Amino acid sequence: MEPSIATSIGQIQLDKPVMLASGILGISLDVFNRLYRSGVGAVVTKSLSTEPWDGYPNPTIFSVKGGGWINAVGLSNPGAYNFAKMIEPNQEVPIVVSLVGSVPEDFDTMIKQFKNCKVIAYELNLSCPHVAKVGLEVGDDPKLVKEIVSTVKNATNVPIVAKVGLGTTHYLNTVGTAIESGIDAITAINTVRAMAIDAETQRPILSNKFGGLSGTPIKPIALRCVYEISSKYDIPIIGCGGISTWEDAVEFFLAGASAVQLGSAVSDDWLEVFDQINNGIIQYMKKKNYSTIKEMVGLAQKS
Repeated sequence: MEPSIATSIGQIQLDKPVMLASGILGISLDVFNRLYRSGVGAVVTKSLSTEPWDGYPNPTIFSVKGGGWINAVGLSNPGAYNFAKMIEPNQEVPIVVSLVGSVPEDFDTMIKQFKNCKVIAYELNLSCPHVAKVGLEVGDDPKLVKEIVSTVKNATNVPIVAKVGLGTTHYLNTVGTAIESGIDAITAINTVRAMAIDAETQRPILSNKFGGLSGTPIKPIALRCVYEISSKYDIPIIGCGGISTWEDAVEFFLAGASAVQLGSAVSDDWLEVFDQINNGIIQYMKKKNYSTIKEMVGLAQKS
């Protein structure tokens, strides 16, 4: 019997465990549909704000030796209202809407825009490392995290996911606060605050000076965070950070994640990578005699 790669993240049901991470190809419904036909379990949109944001001027992306990227795009997006108009009521693709803001009222306003849209979850961006007054600055404030999560929970019955990262306070405290406030799941982690300097010009390369490091270099950090969260809290987890192969995905399952998100890996062969990873997971499950993803989740903690 063929193993099933369907998975659940709390109330969120997915036919496949590999999702598109926020910030990557995240505002085109045509692209969403092509990704869905190519094996994506769900699409997470770019982080949306109450109003359209232009983001930072170029240069905004820098390639790092070893397969990583530093980006400071600046959360450019069309705004929640404009994006909500694009989502069709009977949309086939499972869409997770990523939201970013600085006060609870921002999130309440944005949730209302999607009231009549088909959305399987909201992901609260509490961890962007390069935009002031949102992201990590919000995630580092336990009182604000509690207020935002509580506000969103009161505004919708759709499952809520908190995306956490490495800020000035311990990320496990942010996770704990989010759980106490009623969050349904955790995405770990976001990009890691970083920078690059040009030796010839002797100046920072990115226009914003600082950006978020993603890709292969942060995978061991993300894996450790998923393991720690799963060890300390009973909460569904989506692993994110440096995942590019089926082996990476399996490692995150073993650490405690029930699904994973791909970001930087999508830049290469973006219409093939999801199917390749899904097929790799299936072959691994056959080899190890697993019938479901759930059988693998957290096994590394029992060894």
